[in-house]
Amino acid sequence: MSVKASKKYEIDMVNGPLFGKIMLFYFPLMLSGVLQLLFNAADIVVVGRFAGPESLAAVGSTSSLTNLLVNFFIGLSVGTNVLIARFYGSGQKGELSDMVHTSVATAFVSGMILIGAGFVLSKPALTLMDTPADVIDKSVLYMRIYFAGMPFLMLYNFGSAILRAVGDTRRPLYYLLLSGVINVILNLFFVIVFHMDVAGVALATIISQGISAILVILCLIRSDAVYKLDPKLLKIKKDKLLKMMQIGLPAGLQNSLFSLSNVLIQSSVNSFGSVAMAGNTAASNIEGFVYMAMNSYYQTAISFTGQNYGARNYKRVLRIAFICEGMVILTGLILGNGAYLLADKLLSIYTKEPEVVAYGTLRLSIIAVMYCLCGMMDVMVGMMRGMGHSVVPMLVSLTGACLFRIIWIYTIFKSVHTLQCLYYSYPISWTLTFIAHVVCFAVIYRGLKKN
Repeated sequence: MSVKASKKYEIDMVNGPLFGKIMLFYFPLMLSGVLQLLFNAADIVVVGRFAGPESLAAVGSTSSLTNLLVNFFIGLSVGTNVLIARFYGSGQKGELSDMVHTSVATAFVSGMILIGAGFVLSKPALTLMDTPADVIDKSVLYMRIYFAGMPFLMLYNFGSAILRAVGDTRRPLYYLLLSGVINVILNLFFVIVFHMDVAGVALATIISQGISAILVILCLIRSDAVYKLDPKLLKIKKDKLLKMMQIGLPAGLQNSLFSLSNVLIQSSVNSFGSVAMAGNTAASNIEGFVYMAMNSYYQTAISFTGQNYGARNYKRVLRIAFICEGMVILTGLILGNGAYLLADKLLSIYTKEPEVVAYGTLRLSIIAVMYCLCGMMDVMVGMMRGMGHSVVPMLVSLTGACLFRIIWIYTIFKSVHTLQCLYYSYPISWTLTFIAHVVCFAVIYRGLKKN
């Protein structure tokens, strides 16, 4: 692929009007995230309609534990995104190339580590989460097969982070569109034709992830741009790994500890039985699409802030914050409230059981309606990470959201043992954390202008 061909996919983030470029970057990114969610959504819909409530609960019960293990390494890709955006914005071609090769090598190693972690930890961890006896065997089987595809998942995420950093969100979308269609077809084929149950949907997922990973890596190899990947140069360079970890490690740690609080919440949901678990699974999957639409503004903020920070365009950084915050509020209000108003129709896609639908509607009425608060919180985190500050937002997020939820579970929820009480911990924690992030961003930005 020529330099000219590669350029047509890139976006100049440091010059010209911002709003149009932000939306041009955002929409393919958002659609890519939605397609990634379809991997899991297809699993849940197929097992819910063709294998039964126990299989639906089995797949859903693994999500918080899977996120706990995976999100730490996914967080490292934030370091890749920030640094490549910075090197690209400042024109440091040699540094950028070293970062590309270190990132891809790190992705593969991370994936191999996760294969072992998923196989060894799945059963004891699910047992600790009080996964019901009629669900746990299927949960363990699904999780072990799913984790066999971790190298693919890591390579795709790190490769996409490289492309996002230079403004390319379209090609990852094309690759996910192809693999997403294949995932849905294989899900139906393995479950309906071969009756493979949860094993079938897990196998379909890792095959489709493998396709998307191969495509994104081939894209980097065939490119003649500054971010070209040469397999012969694949090596983890210590200085680049340390820089990546300096930004990505706090992000990964935050993601994992957030997931830990969600594991505790999932354990609390499990105490209400498999029907409540199934309803919670279906509703949280619907919320996932709303979250991805909002989280794409977080990722947009990281890339745009990273490039403008590297180019020392500090006034544009503040404009990026206002645009992303305004759009994430609008997106969260429309999609979150829409999900609740259409709860019956949306949940009926996942299950035919009225009681499961009722439990799912309960969750949507509390969490989805106020989901814009989560997006507002995440955008502030993205702004600070784009400027290279990753520890401060990590500490604030862990205190205001993660620790708060854990305390809530062992105090308020213990006294008022209802799902409503459990779910209210989300919007309250988002509000407190957002306020703290705004204060931190203001201090960092003021210091940036002074320097």
